[in-house]
Amino acid sequence: MRIFTYYQQDGKVIDRFQSKGAVIHPLVKSDKPFQIGCMYLDKNSVLGMHEAMCPQLFIVTDGSGWVRIEGGEKIPVDKGTAVFWDTGENHESGSDTGMTAIIAEGEEFDPERFLDLK
Repeated sequence: MRIFTYYQQDGKVIDRFQSKGAVIHPLVKSDKPFQIGCMYLDKNSVLGMHEAMCPQLFIVTDGSGWVRIEGGEKIPVDKGTAVFWDTGENHESGSDTGMTAIIAEGEEFDPERFLDLK
């Protein structure tokens, strides 16, 4: 058995896309285009508008916040919600109170195989 940590303070601060209060800590990477990371969004944070370079699944594990696509309204999300963005979809996320999410992204996965659509 091996035990690992993924503390927020050990993650990478994201300042691209006019982001603030956003930290990501990679969790798993593969030789094929696929990775899983833990995103920490502080109070009054935003991960600015950017293009999904591949399919992305944003799984809220703690707190609450919002997501939106370019030209769309902010949609509230909280623990137990998973948001999927297709390749090329411009999107952003943020939180007024703080939110943690696991992000899985890669070329070959389909969340609809296991998750119920809201």
